[in-house]
Amino acid sequence: MASAAEQLASNLNFSTFAKAEDLKKRLWFTLGALLVYRLGTYIPLPGLNPEAFAQAFQGQSGGILGLFNMFSGGAVERMAIFALGIMPYISASIIVQLMTSVVPSLEQLKKEGEQGRKVINQYTRYGTVLLGTLQAYGIAVGLESGNGLVVDPGWFFKVSTVISLLGGTMFLMWLGEQITSRGIGNGISLIIFAGIVAHLPTALAGTLELGRTGALSTPLILAIIVMVVGVIALIVFVERAQRRLLIQYPKRQVGNKMFQGDTSHLPLKLNTSGVIPAIFASSLLLLPATLAGFANTASLPSWATTVVAALGHGQPLYMVLYGGMIAFFAFFYTAIVFNPKDTADNLKKHGGFILGIRPGERTAEYIDYVLTRITVLGAIYLMFVCILPEVMIAQTGVPFYLGGTSLLIVVSVTLDTVAQVQGHLIAQQYEGLIKKSKLRGGKRGR
Repeated sequence: MASAAEQLASNLNFSTFAKAEDLKKRLWFTLGALLVYRLGTYIPLPGLNPEAFAQAFQGQSGGILGLFNMFSGGAVERMAIFALGIMPYISASIIVQLMTSVVPSLEQLKKEGEQGRKVINQYTRYGTVLLGTLQAYGIAVGLESGNGLVVDPGWFFKVSTVISLLGGTMFLMWLGEQITSRGIGNGISLIIFAGIVAHLPTALAGTLELGRTGALSTPLILAIIVMVVGVIALIVFVERAQRRLLIQYPKRQVGNKMFQGDTSHLPLKLNTSGVIPAIFASSLLLLPATLAGFANTASLPSWATTVVAALGHGQPLYMVLYGGMIAFFAFFYTAIVFNPKDTADNLKKHGGFILGIRPGERTAEYIDYVLTRITVLGAIYLMFVCILPEVMIAQTGVPFYLGGTSLLIVVSVTLDTVAQVQGHLIAQQYEGLIKKSKLRGGKRGR
């Protein structure tokens, strides 16, 4: 079956795509949904002074606001109705995932299949509403504390801001679910992807403009381009890399028939945690600089000013903490999303075993041993991909959007979407082969 699928995949061409009507409908739906999202990032909040806010944002763009602005597709710098983006939903999803490994009732729901997942998804939505409301209210209070940012401060502005921002987040959550079910790819990931890609042309133009004015030399720009291409190639290679554990199934008898033992593979991704460690580490490290930016610099004690300066982009302390936190979250999140004991129990339940390893506890220990070793490589890869662009940004002043986190998201989402498109095309070819075989069988019967 695997060889047949690989042969079909190698035979995919433009004619196959032209015949896939369902795939084309899904692609058009996805593009239309992303267009709606991009239009929403230009609708400003009611009661806000856009010019005053744009000036205030420039002084905070290097902190956590710059990171949120990247994920929201520029909606933060315009303070649009989609300024919160999809981040409250992602945060709620991560919190619920963490709680499923701590709270026994949620852990039991996770094992109940489709019905349990629906209940967990509902809890995630409730968490999104709670986090979105708190963040929206904090933004409303922060905007009112600014000088001249709000035309008419008061409770009416607070309430309208909370409703607008929370409504924007809930609409994006719904839009992402619609893309997942009726379009191509993971809807939430594609929304973040569209926001990042929308700013890449501006970042590239800014880099070329620095070269034109002489701020960046031509060899340095070429080196940056080569580095970006090399990092993308590395991301593609590692994200597709797997450690496959050979699973053996014994012979089994069904009725009077004896079936031979089958073999399969348990794929363990080299980077199980994905881009989550980079996002967590960036958010925590940029938080002190953001809080200091909102506070009055003259009122800060000397030690706080020293700490904020040491945690700036490109500083040695920032690099060390950034790498250490990425490694920590890589192991922590992998332990949350993958449970070797559950995997070993499922293998034992279905009669599968790893050659030379006793089923049960020994299998769980072996899987955990292999997963720990490949997570070390995955953490080193994440540290390299994220820290190298940070060094280039600090030394050359290239735009923030060329950072490792944005490259990881863009490449990972692209690989996932291409794989789903290829899957639809392979299914289309399978359906065509089945129809042809039925027609031939019908003609022979006549």
